[in-house]
Amino acid sequence: MPSVIWLQTGACSGDTMSILCAERPSLQSLVDFYAVEFLWQPSLTDKPVSELVNMIDAITNDKLALDVLCIEGSIITAPNNTGMYDTFRGQAKMVLVEKLAEKANYTVAMGTCAAFGGVHASGCNPSDCIGLQYDKNQPGGLFAPSWRSKSGFPVINVAGCPAHPNTMTQTLAMLASGQHIELDHLNRPKAFFQTMVHQGCTRNEYHEYNIEAQELGDNACMYLNMGCQGPVTEAICNQDLWNNRNSKTRAGVPCFGCTSPDFPKEHDLFATEKIGQIPRHLPTGVDRSAYMAYKNLAKNAAPKRVKDKKMEP
Repeated sequence: MPSVIWLQTGACSGDTMSILCAERPSLQSLVDFYAVEFLWQPSLTDKPVSELVNMIDAITNDKLALDVLCIEGSIITAPNNTGMYDTFRGQAKMVLVEKLAEKANYTVAMGTCAAFGGVHASGCNPSDCIGLQYDKNQPGGLFAPSWRSKSGFPVINVAGCPAHPNTMTQTLAMLASGQHIELDHLNRPKAFFQTMVHQGCTRNEYHEYNIEAQELGDNACMYLNMGCQGPVTEAICNQDLWNNRNSKTRAGVPCFGCTSPDFPKEHDLFATEKIGQIPRHLPTGVDRSAYMAYKNLAKNAAPKRVKDKKMEP
């Protein structure tokens, strides 16, 4: 029976709230069909904290096996790299994470904060937050780039703010059933991070014809003016809909690129950075000169229904 301990470090509990909504598989299916045993999950475990203390002691003394260590939240290293701004029973959580990660077969960063530092590592970062094995887009967070778990894997980064519920449960199901997980260049499970949020977006035709939204609520593409990161962000939000119903762009909100290591951007999330009239960050794989030429032609060729923004958003 694969055992899991889920710990929260510098977290808002968003990933826990997200995984409760998982459907394919659900948390119950993880337990019933994949035989996953949650030794500890802060919001689901009904045991007293003293039981967690006993578990940690047993694991670190090789009396209890730990298959998967899930970390939710950024690693707080302040002050002065002691981690004492975030403690558990008088011990810095960053030290506790190091001890448990050495014993676990796999360590999984649940969410962008645990993977890259996330929201807490943005701006002036007063708590000196980092990710488990990345500091934003630079390899090396709490663990060195060369660090590997007992199974030979680096930290598996299930990125997102919060992470997609089905991505979290499917990753755990793959680990529980012994399936090989291929990772991308940021150590994210490639199965869930190899297509763009743009793919499957219901506003794609507006994008192709360069019909762009000017304000929130406008039935058009939000890439050029409203800061949408969909064409440069790897995630499944428009292919595996949240709660099987919706996504940010379908609801009229730009993608903020929350699965990326530099999330959140150090500028207005609802505005597109530009060089002249062209976005600073073009869709992945697109040449700047070709983009400029294509967009001018595309707008002139747009059908009336697209120009009139009569499509369903």
